[in-house]
Order: sequence, then structure tokens, then C-alpha cells
Amino acid sequence: MELQELKEKLEQTGFPVAYYSFPENEAPPLPFICYLVTGSDNFAADGVVYDKALQIQIELYTRGKDLQAEESVEVALSEFVWNKTESYIDSEKCYQIAYEIEV
Repeated sequence: MELQELKEKLEQTGFPVAYYSFPENEAPPLPFICYLVTGSDNFAADGVVYDKALQIQIELYTRGKDLQAEESVEVALSEFVWNKTESYIDSEKCYQIAYEIEV
């Protein structure tokens, strides 16, 4: 799967989506989604990569705990195995729900 295809799946949530971040002072109102490549987990043998795999983090930002928004993201990610963590960003007064997937 290409990153553009992942972006299209995330856009099905109806939330604004950006790679890594929105431009400074141009972030839309919450909720919104950012996604980024955090690494790779390639399969290699004999010094050759046979199968590439990107590790991707998808970040949902919400003002409060929003189970409906989380469900929308999880439906968009239904074809992936994902892990989820949650944190509160004091400086921004918002929640970050982070999903980790591999493509």
C-alpha cells in the first residue's frame, strides 16, 4: 500500500488529514488526523531486502475523549493490525490517540 492510499482511507473518516503536521498556523479545528512514517521493518536475507514494510503512526487529535472519532479511525484501519496509545497534551489542551500499523 502506498502512503497516498492510506491517506485516502483516513480521509474517509471525514476529518482533515495531513502527513506529519499541518502548516504552522493552518491547523484545522479539532478533530484532525496526522500520519507519519516512523521506521521500517523489512524482511531481508543474504544481504538483500525481499519485502519492505513501513511502520506508520496515525495520530488522532481531539478536544475531549471522543469514542465516535476513534471508532471512525478504527473502521478506516479495519484491514490492518493496529495498536493504540492515548495521551493528553497539556500545552495544546487536547488528546492524542496514536495508532501504529505496518504497511
